[in-house]
Amino acid sequence: MDKTPITINGSEKLKEELKILKSVERPEVIAAIAEARAQGDLSENAEYDAAKEKQGFIEGRIADIEAKLSNCIIIDPAELQKDGRCVFGTTVVIQDLDSEDEVEYQIVGDDEADIKEKKISISSPLAKALIGKENEDIAEFESPGGLKTYEILKVKYL
Repeated sequence: MDKTPITINGSEKLKEELKILKSVERPEVIAAIAEARAQGDLSENAEYDAAKEKQGFIEGRIADIEAKLSNCIIIDPAELQKDGRCVFGTTVVIQDLDSEDEVEYQIVGDDEADIKEKKISISSPLAKALIGKENEDIAEFESPGGLKTYEILKVKYL
């Protein structure tokens, strides 16, 4: 099975979430289940049902994170070969040739993507258009609003 790329920051965030789930949330839900059981009849106990449902979510998320971490390859953008090309982990400053707007994005894994943090998924149409390109190259891709054309102004290895 192919390894999924993830940045160091993305890996650290997943590890921190896993730590919180295992050391804080799991014990809390176990205590809530024990408390609900102590109340007696479980067939009509809403607290018990809610706690069991939360436990299922927590256990599922733990399994999901552990699977992702065991099947990933961690990439440090600062250690990449700095040849000016857009690759996974690089931060790219681009300019929309229609609106003249400049924007900066980091190309990250699917689980790390967050447009509010200016992180785009490697599998997004924009990232696919940028991969392999260099400064001053033109990247085009088909968006829901039509053809988009960007010029790469700068590639950073942060």
